[in-house]
Amino acid sequence: MHATLPLLNALSFPAITRAPLQALQVNLTYRCNQRCLHCHVNAGPTRTEAMTDENLALLHQVIDAHAVQTLDLTGGAPEMHPRFREIVRHARREGLRVIDRCNLTILSEPGYEDLAEFLAEQGVEVSASLPCYSRDNVDKQRGDGVFDASIEGLLQLNRLGYGREDSGLLLNLVYNPQGASLPPAQAQLEADYKAHLAVDFGIQFNHLLCITNQPIARFGSTLVSKGTFNSYMQLLRESYRPENLDAVMCKHLVSVDWQGYLYDCDFNQMLELPLAIPEVIGRDRPHLRDLLGSSSLAGNPIVTRDHCYACTAGQGSSCAGALDNH
Repeated sequence: MHATLPLLNALSFPAITRAPLQALQVNLTYRCNQRCLHCHVNAGPTRTEAMTDENLALLHQVIDAHAVQTLDLTGGAPEMHPRFREIVRHARREGLRVIDRCNLTILSEPGYEDLAEFLAEQGVEVSASLPCYSRDNVDKQRGDGVFDASIEGLLQLNRLGYGREDSGLLLNLVYNPQGASLPPAQAQLEADYKAHLAVDFGIQFNHLLCITNQPIARFGSTLVSKGTFNSYMQLLRESYRPENLDAVMCKHLVSVDWQGYLYDCDFNQMLELPLAIPEVIGRDRPHLRDLLGSSSLAGNPIVTRDHCYACTAGQGSSCAGALDNH
């Protein structure tokens, strides 16, 4: 049973407004072949939630109706959605940049043996979770055997051209701290990753993305159970840098849950804090269908709580890594 999380303050974080919509980050399913400690969506093998055909049709319509440049597919393991490949093909035909938030171990699961080839064929950008270049640290955070399976997944992607500068196939790795601390400087850690993975396994990748752990869901409950929730929140607040506000991902991204409801980010989605669309407030939660009739979200307020300090602390944090490297 998860520990009860304290209520997050709605007043202390600075007000912020949206810029024009550029990206959709879609949580296709909570089903996953792993169950990681830091996972803010509590994904796992027994989860069954998945986007329906009706909402997938709406997603395609929104892509066609808006000047969306990026489709960012996440989960769970997004590849475990039965129509994952259809979604990718549609977006690529429309000229969108497609990002697959891949846990690497899915590439060796039965039934997914040709997944890496499909991603390469479609020119999908892979953002792959690898919280450390050490076997012991990865298996401690993600489960026994995950490191070896992750390395095999990276080698498989490398053989297809991923991570090589002249291939056009982008392979980015994602780092999360193991405990209640901020990530180290992204540029230096990236250099360390590249050196260790090249020497030990001959692995290449493009960039390392450092993401600060959010004090919500599974990780937040762990903080509460260890008595470190308040000290972690204090660290985030004390490390706040106002210049990071201009680069936070929620200014130009809309997060879509498996039911088609809309949020400013994946973290607000987990906290059930819906997107603020003035014409929708009071009658329902904003949904994909509301984007079909909305010309622009620019200028609308972004819904914030104290967890937003995680994105603005230190070097900053987003799904594209440290904000001060953007």
